[in-house]
Order: sequence, then structure tokens, then C-alpha cells
Amino acid sequence: MCNRYASKTALVATAVLFYLCIVERTGFGQKRDEVRISLRQAIEMALANHKDIELARQNARLADWDLKSVISQYEPRSTFNSFYEHTQLPINSFLSGGVNGSVIQSDLMAGYRLEGLAGRGGGSYQVDFSSRRFTTNNIFAALNPQYPSDLSVRFTQPLSRGRLVPTRLKDIEIAKKNLQLTDTEVRKIATETIINVKRAYWDLVFARNRMTIQGEIVRDTRAQLELNTRRATTGSLAVSDVYRTEARTAESEQSAYQTAEAVTRAENTLKNLIVESAASDLWEASLVPTDVLDSAETSVTLQQALTAALDNRLELQESDIAREINAIEQRYFQDQTRSQVDLVSSYGLAGLGGSPNSLIRSLAPTAVPGFLEGAYGQSLVNLLDNRFNSFRVGVQITLPLHNHEAEAKLGRALVQSERVSTQREKFKQLIQVDVRNAYQAVSIAASQQQAAAVVRLALEKQHASEERRLNVGYSTNDVVLERQIGLAAARLSEMRAQTEHQKALADLERAMGAALEANRVVIRSR
Repeated sequence: MCNRYASKTALVATAVLFYLCIVERTGFGQKRDEVRISLRQAIEMALANHKDIELARQNARLADWDLKSVISQYEPRSTFNSFYEHTQLPINSFLSGGVNGSVIQSDLMAGYRLEGLAGRGGGSYQVDFSSRRFTTNNIFAALNPQYPSDLSVRFTQPLSRGRLVPTRLKDIEIAKKNLQLTDTEVRKIATETIINVKRAYWDLVFARNRMTIQGEIVRDTRAQLELNTRRATTGSLAVSDVYRTEARTAESEQSAYQTAEAVTRAENTLKNLIVESAASDLWEASLVPTDVLDSAETSVTLQQALTAALDNRLELQESDIAREINAIEQRYFQDQTRSQVDLVSSYGLAGLGGSPNSLIRSLAPTAVPGFLEGAYGQSLVNLLDNRFNSFRVGVQITLPLHNHEAEAKLGRALVQSERVSTQREKFKQLIQVDVRNAYQAVSIAASQQQAAAVVRLALEKQHASEERRLNVGYSTNDVVLERQIGLAAARLSEMRAQTEHQKALADLERAMGAALEANRVVIRSR
């Protein structure tokens, strides 16, 4: 029976050895590429590669282009046109001046317009210049060919609606605020990413430490199984005791497989935060954290944490920007409820030059003034000399019978202002609860860590005492193994408490809005 049992035990030992080889290959990465990574490196990689941050940066660039698009409304616009026109009309009066029953005219025209918006006050301007070469067979034309030219300037200035808060200015101010919102969103996502990386990093540290301890338990239980098997073979130990040790070995093996899976899951969670893409070589590597769990404590008081949160939390900054946008809309819609009163003014210059018509000299004894005789250059000279001009100024008033649309939009903006204020108070209350919970979690985690350390120290002393008892024959290997397993569980409990403490500290950084500053991170959204 003992031989049969020895054979069975050898098979179990072989299985355990095979498992250890698997754990060594998959868990500790001896056969895979091993990448040592610090917490700082993980944070930097996540900020550089995480897709949510990249999407937020792209949104910021989109908002930047939106702002440039709105500002472009102030860019002057120019229009040039040129055409040639030929007409031949029948005469219907002896005063038509036509020859052979028709009036023939040729007109070559060129024009240029420059228009734009004033930088302040909501005004708009328009500058037009045109010049022509006009020929005709009309015998009554004083100049043929003639070169008319015109230059006019028109300016419209709102006196009531649109003067203080023009639509384009409102659009620009809101676009600037939207750009600030996207910048805040980038920082917000970066903060969340940092906290997620820290939590995932410490989870991986714990998982690898747990796998190391579980491997030691497998080694110890296997050694105990081999010892009990030899004792059972010599008849100094009951077979039932061997079965109990065998079951314990199988349980430790099962736990080791579970810890190996936990390491893989923890690695994948961290890799998902830091790798650049699904094709990254890092997916096939084994991550080895270089930072270790410690007993770091926070020196921040609860009141300091609450004050920092109210100063730094990005939710409140977003609320401030929303309030500023609402204030812009209120001013604009308040302005829209006014009547439309515009000051309209224009000034024009005219020039003319040409060759005197020889056909009319016999009919009209009055000679053409000399300053009109010439070609296109003479027309421009007369234009610039301001010989012929026109001036116009007036007021254009638009009085709507009802202005319910503007009043409704103003009313909505006022209600929205109340809503923004209510949301801000809600955020402040939620932030206070968040900080208090995070601060309490840090305190509890620190206490649990201290308690776990006391338990571990006590079990270390108990284990050492049991080994001394074994050396003098007052204890057994099974009891020592029990103490070893209990000590391993205490070590795991302490490591879990340390991990939760580190994660609680990270959550407190998030609650205080201090994650970027605490980790020395400067975010550039564009």
C-alpha cells in the first residue's frame, strides 16, 4: 500500500513541479521579455499614449480652430469684377442722338469692393471703386470716349442694439470660453488617468508579491508532502496524514494558479492605460514594477484638504466658465431687446475724363471744360481732386411690433444662471463629501496597515517559536507548516493593507484636485 501511495505522491509532486515551471514562465516572466517600470514611467507613458487624453487634446484643437473661425469674421473681404457690355438700341425720338436709326454703346467696366467689420462698436464699412471706358455714337455726348470713375465709402454704426454687445463679439467670447472648457477637460481626464494608473500599478505590485508568497507556500507544502510521504513509507506516519498534506498541497497549487491569473489581469489593466496601441510589443512583455509598497502617510489636515479641493477641483472651474458664458449670453440677449437704431453715412467721389465729341461742337457753342479733357488718367485726377462729391448721413430705425423672441431668450438665460448657481452649490457639496470620504479612507487604511503589521510581527514571533520547539522535539513539521501558512496570510494581509493605503492616498489626491501638482505633471492641451 505504501508503494502504491508513494507512486501516487510522486505523480502529484511531478504535477507541482510542472506548475512551478508554468508560474515561473508566465508569472515572473523569465521566458518572456521583462520590462521594469516605475510608477513615474507608467504615468508618463499613460499621459503620452492614453486615447482618452488624445481625444481630449483633439477636442481642444477643434475648439481652437472654432475660435479662429469666429475671429475671422473681422477679416476684410474684397471683391473684384470686370465686364464688357455692348448695346444697340433703336431711336424713338429725335433727341435720342442716334445715327442711322440706332444708338450704339460700348462699356468696359472694372470694379473693386472692400468691406469688413469694425473692431469695436459693432460697426461695418464698405469701400467701392469703379472705373469705365464708355463709347457711343450719340451725337449729344459731350465726351466720347469718356472715362467715368467713382469712389465711395459707407459706414454703418449701431447706436442702440448691437453697439455694446454685437453678435460677432458674443460669438468670439463664447468660443474663448469653450476653448477654456476643453483645456479643463484635458486636465480632468489627465487627473483621472494618473489616479487610474496609480491604482493599477499598486494592484500589480500586490499581485506579484502575492504570487511570490503563494509560490513559497507551494514550495513549503510540497516539501512537507515529500517528507510525510517518506515517513508514511517507513511506517512512522499514518497514511491519512499524508492525504491531508496532499489536499493542502493541491489547495496551495489551486491558489497559485489563481494568483497567476490575477497577475495577468493586473498587467493587462495597467497595459491598457499606458500602451500606445493594440500592436504594441509591450502586450507580449512582462511588467515588473520597481516601486515598492511603503508606509507613506499624509500630513494634510481635513480642513486643508477641503480648502484645496474648493480651490483646485476642475468641476468648479468648469462651473465658473459656464457662469461666465451665461453672463455673456445675458448681456447679449439684454442688448437684443432694444430697438435697432443705426447711424448710416456715406461719402462719394466722382471723376470724369474724355475726348470732346466733334459732332456736338457745331450744336453746342459752350466748350467742354479743360479739366475734363483727357484720358483715364485725367478722370483719376479729377476724382482725387475732390471736384465732384456727395455726402449722405441719416438714421435708420427698426421698431419691432413685438420682441418676444429676444425676451424669451433673455428669460431663458436668467433661468440658466440660476441653474448654474444651483449646480455649483451641488458640486461644492459633492466635493466636500468626496474629500471627507477620501480622507476617512486614508485614515482607516493607515490604521488597518498598522494593525496588519502588528499581526504579522506576532505571527513571525509565533513561527520562530514553533521552529525552536521543533528543533527540541516539542513540535511537528505539520504545526510549523501551519504557522508558515498563517504567517504568509498575515504578510498578504499587510501587503493588501499597504496597497489599499496607497490607493486611498491616490483617491485623496483626486478629491483634493492635486493629482497633477503632486505628481509634477504639466499638461499641454494643444
